[in-house]
Amino acid sequence: MKHEQQEIFNQTAMFADIKTYIFYHLFEKFVIDQSMASSTGMFNLETLKWDTEALSLLGITEEQLPEIVPTTHILKGMKHRYAALMGIDPDTPVIVGASDGVLSNLGVNAYKKGEVAVTIGTSGAIRTVIDKPRTDYKGRIFCYVLTEDHYVIGGPVNNGGVVLRWLRDEMLASEVETAKRLGVDPYDVLTKIASRVKPGAEGLIFHPYLAGERAPLWSADARGSFFGLTLSHKKEHMIRAALEGVLYNLYTVYLALIEVMNETPSTIKATGGFAKSEVWRQMMADIFDTNLIVPESYESSCLGACVLGLKALGEIEDFSIIEEMVGTTNAHAPNQENVKVYQQLISIFINLSRSLEERYTEIANFQREHMTD
Repeated sequence: MKHEQQEIFNQTAMFADIKTYIFYHLFEKFVIDQSMASSTGMFNLETLKWDTEALSLLGITEEQLPEIVPTTHILKGMKHRYAALMGIDPDTPVIVGASDGVLSNLGVNAYKKGEVAVTIGTSGAIRTVIDKPRTDYKGRIFCYVLTEDHYVIGGPVNNGGVVLRWLRDEMLASEVETAKRLGVDPYDVLTKIASRVKPGAEGLIFHPYLAGERAPLWSADARGSFFGLTLSHKKEHMIRAALEGVLYNLYTVYLALIEVMNETPSTIKATGGFAKSEVWRQMMADIFDTNLIVPESYESSCLGACVLGLKALGEIEDFSIIEEMVGTTNAHAPNQENVKVYQQLISIFINLSRSLEERYTEIANFQREHMTD
């Protein structure tokens, strides 16, 4: 805004996210919770305040930003007009809450040491909770506040289920039509086809960067590719390689977490659409060489918000109640024979993506010039 809309920037009295804006209308207070503040790049994780150096670089003042409050902060005294519209008392306590990502970890019961939450929907993310803030000097992962004793570190990826959708639409048109006639989920057909091929897709590797990539590359220019393709490879190999490629990429973020934490997690809690697939779940357990469970928690962020609210109201002392609320639907242990195969391919996957960084930019520039919308 400072460079593109300078007049608006100069006239701005308060920079606010949407939740801050809503709270202002409800309570006439500009507040932002610590989890949202820690996602702005202007937050000091040590002091839990706005970072003076960052603000100086941006050319804004602390007075132009909302007051930072804990995620358990309670607001009361809602404007009567809005309280009446909602049918609640104006003095009903409203907990400021946190962002969906950090609440999801809580909602799947992945808030203790050694537990990692992995979500794959259209995109994906991998997160774990630690007791003190830590940052990655290589800039691969984030660190957000859940509470002053719980910090969520992890990384988001652009390419999750969107890769499956691309496969479905571009490579499996006839299979999709057959699945529809039989009343079968097309994605079940896709993973069943992938299961015909041995782990490792017989040496075919897929870089899943169809939509650029956030963690760990942080490059909008990153592009997808198959590597190792031969005359022996068929459609099913390409499908399996694509599923594995999505997980290889998440695994590289997992390695960054391990490096920052200086320890290896013991359990993965898997959620999102991919967790419905037994093939993909086992694939993840093997690639990560870690036990994987699927929590019985379908709206994890919502459940996490409820538990955070209970703590804010003093109804519970800690988050341990979540352990009674979240069961397990599926569990997978890594197959060590498959682990050996994947460990060989992962190093190739990582080294190849590093070596292609300059080529990504070159091909992206070409595409911007020559591709039609």
